Amino acid sequence: MNIKSCLLLIPMLLTGPNARLQNAQVWNNKQCAVVLTYDDAIDVDLDNVVPALDSLKLKGTFYLIGSSPVVNKRMNEWRLVAKHGHELGNHSIFHPCDGSLPGRSFIGPDNDLSRYTVSRAVSEIRVNNTLLKAIDGKDMRTFAFPCGDRKIGDVFFYDQLKKDFAGARGVSPGLQTIDKVDLDNIDCYAINGQSADYMIDLVKKAMQTHTLLVFLFHGVGGGHNLNVGLKEHSQLLHFIKQNEKNIWVAPMVDVAERIKEYQVAKGN
Repeated sequence: MNIKSCLLLIPMLLTGPNARLQNAQVWNNKQCAVVLTYDDAIDVDLDNVVPALDSLKLKGTFYLIGSSPVVNKRMNEWRLVAKHGHELGNHSIFHPCDGSLPGRSFIGPDNDLSRYTVSRAVSEIRVNNTLLKAIDGKDMRTFAFPCGDRKIGDVFFYDQLKKDFAGARGVSPGLQTIDKVDLDNIDCYAINGQSADYMIDLVKKAMQTHTLLVFLFHGVGGGHNLNVGLKEHSQLLHFIKQNEKNIWVAPMVDVAERIKEYQVAKGN
């Protein structure tokens, strides 16, 4: 084979079956990674979601607000959730959001992130880590930005927390290859009333593109003004289970640690 033929072959090697196989192998030897996350520590997490996940032996991440009465009243159940292999993630102690932004009239002065200092935000998040460790005994977990708010003034407060977490989930939608994931603001798809077909189509697209897909749920079958139906949620879980040979389903902390390992090895 002459040099010209070799040069023509290179693009085929980079985009052909070998490249697709390499892309698939980064997600625990599956085609893609899917992370199921549930916010706010509400009763339906324990009543509806955990039984559904456990029945199919799927693992998820539950982002707990430390001050939620559901954490206090049902702490032994949260301990069982962790023992079953689910992640208890950090969603702050008081869920502060930036009240200075449009459409934020629901935020009171006590939970207004725009009135926080950076040191207060960082301290409260670390206190919540202490609470979560008292529940599950774990040292590493991920964080989820309340309302997706990342800044106090002009300061990205998570910059002071990078060593405390494996990664942080944001609220912007997107599917990303492992080298493109920003561990300081991981993309996700927030679900509120969408159909099972919509969610399943996202999974199919992630499989086709060898990307990370993160779902963000609040209420499942009620319990929150942001909600997905029980039937729709169940259909999604069953589709994932039926295709588990091609989908890596894992808590956010496990996926984030894999992403970091890959990106460090590649010099990202």
